[in-house]
Amino acid sequence: MPTVSGIYESGSPLPIWSKSLSALGAHEQGERGRPNPSHGWIADDRRLGKFFKEIREGVSDRGGGVRSRGEAAHKGRRQGRGTAIMKLTTVTQITIDGVMQGNGGASDEDRRNGFERGGWARGKGDNETHAFINQTYQRADAFLFGRRTYELFASSWGTLTVQDAPGWEGVVEALNTRPKYVASTALTDPAWSDTTVLSGDVAAAVRELKARPGGELQVHGSGILTRWLLDNDLVDEMTLITVPVVVGQGARLFPDAGPDLALDLVESCVDSKGVTIQVYRPAGRPQYAPTA
Repeated sequence: MPTVSGIYESGSPLPIWSKSLSALGAHEQGERGRPNPSHGWIADDRRLGKFFKEIREGVSDRGGGVRSRGEAAHKGRRQGRGTAIMKLTTVTQITIDGVMQGNGGASDEDRRNGFERGGWARGKGDNETHAFINQTYQRADAFLFGRRTYELFASSWGTLTVQDAPGWEGVVEALNTRPKYVASTALTDPAWSDTTVLSGDVAAAVRELKARPGGELQVHGSGILTRWLLDNDLVDEMTLITVPVVVGQGARLFPDAGPDLALDLVESCVDSKGVTIQVYRPAGRPQYAPTA
């Protein structure tokens, strides 16, 4: 198994990211984060409610029918083809104060701009998160990356077979068999199979993808990419995984000044260690009190 820093810990790969919010071009998306493996959130069905209980049992009505691992989940997605357009979803890990930076380690990127409080998400969960992670990836019909995240995933997950990653077969199978799209003006010869580079008018390319029949186009991590997609009204659903810590510094998912957005809550769950997962749908502009 490859030894990519921040991806493997205790022999298990788990995709959790910190992302750069530095000023980079929208086409490159500025993705400098790296997966880190020390987290899990599903710990007690009595506290997590119907949503996570269904995920653990392999059933969810959010994606349309049975969502069991492997073949059943893939069959469920294909049965839904032709009945709805592809949904774009984002998955992002943050602190209580909205920081994305340095969730799992202390790489040079995690320490940018003097950040010294990396690793705030380490040890915040248990192994029962496997079901949630596998179900999330298995639900995807395709993945959208920025260039840096794509290259990181290609050099790690892209080198694995399901035999290499016990417990993470769903993640490996999904990433290595589903179509992958990269928003980049620099990448011209992607090595990972079934990869298409989106250059030029990326917004138009993403809209074309979303117009196709299918289940879900997933974006994991990436603050810049997520904000860019939101700004272009391309996000159908966003998942925020919030770790109960305030770090007081670091790059945030949403900056102090930027576009405003109303959100409708779809799902909300909390685990036994206080990590919460909220699923939202964008709902236009917020309503404010009238000014005097």
